Amino acid sequence: MEQASTNDPATGSIASVASSAPTSQPTRYLARQPILNVSGTVVAYELLFRSEAASAFSGPGDIASWTMVDNTLIYGLGKLTAGLPAFINCTADTLSGDILCMLPAPLTVIEVLETVEPSQAVIRACAALRQKGYKIALDDFEYSSSLDPLARIADYIKIDFLRTPASERRRLMSLLREFKGTYLAEKVETREGFEEALKEGFKLFQGYYFCKPSLLKKSAVPSNRLVHLRLLSLLHEIPLDISKISKLVEREPSLAYRLLRYANSAGRGMRQEVTSIKKALFAVGDDLFRRMATLAVAVELNYHSSPEVLRMALVRARFCETASSICHLNPTEQYLLGLFSLLDAMLQLPMEEALAPLSLADSVRAALLGANNSERCPLDWLESHERGNFARCDKLARSHGFAPEILEQSLRAATLWADKLIEEN
Repeated sequence: MEQASTNDPATGSIASVASSAPTSQPTRYLARQPILNVSGTVVAYELLFRSEAASAFSGPGDIASWTMVDNTLIYGLGKLTAGLPAFINCTADTLSGDILCMLPAPLTVIEVLETVEPSQAVIRACAALRQKGYKIALDDFEYSSSLDPLARIADYIKIDFLRTPASERRRLMSLLREFKGTYLAEKVETREGFEEALKEGFKLFQGYYFCKPSLLKKSAVPSNRLVHLRLLSLLHEIPLDISKISKLVEREPSLAYRLLRYANSAGRGMRQEVTSIKKALFAVGDDLFRRMATLAVAVELNYHSSPEVLRMALVRARFCETASSICHLNPTEQYLLGLFSLLDAMLQLPMEEALAPLSLADSVRAALLGANNSERCPLDWLESHERGNFARCDKLARSHGFAPEILEQSLRAATLWADKLIEEN
């Protein structure tokens, strides 16, 4: 296995601290799963923690509690969630102790696990936390009259959409007359499931339905999208082909505007106004233009989809690019593979139709269409990680000779990179 590069993790590259991490230390996995509102906007994340020594969700209460809080203190809760609230699973021991007060109340939603018995101590603890500004969520809710006191306190009730039949969901909601908070449907994996949950009165949704195309029919990529896709393919050539790119940018008004505005900004110190696309490209430089164009084009491609699709695509692109050295893969091809892995959701087209206009390596195209080849190794690991399937992450790491702590460090850096990129634009 090759050594990871030693670039600054803030830029999204694999950090030297990760590559030198002792392999005897337990691997800490940290995943975040988006929680969306009815319009598809992410309003919070659920954080999933796990290490080989302890889980934030199970095991001895003290160990689990410290593992959970330690992770948030190490990484910074606000950075982990791009400043949005975090739903954090809590055991009974966690609720009864003082450890949760180390977390910022405005950003923390205490998620009471379904295994927690609603004892008087637990009810008092939840009420006290709520008085301090924390919000309370009841996870995987199944009705019992003993849960009524917690339901009165709770801000959110989460119902497993896959495991709970529609008739049972309706029964639960009719019984919870004193609940004044918000219902959250979790494990919503299809558009049909989302529509069903919406009709039933759910206001928040968790699951990967937003990554699925809502329109699966034979179609062609719109002409303006062809420009975007071809431009993305050219952005990772070194050096950039200025002649080809300038012709494409001239056909994309929003990007041409961004480019000329930046080239003529006061901070650039240009002696005379830049009025041509080609001159602006030279003035801005390859690296800055790549960043500017990648985000602008990805935003355009994702216009009709949830903003979280764009964020996930950028994280995947950066992660696959920086993990390529571990897997002996081409970083440019890996960037495109990660970025295009959600192209069907962006364009609302079958993946095969979305990829048709693109010139990609056969192995990359096959990977995007679902082939289990070597090109998919980083993406396969990341998709498992996104769903909190850490056991499969371990299995993939072992079978391909990955160092999981290096991949985890690279993913955190890629997430910060994508969040910062979107925030700045």
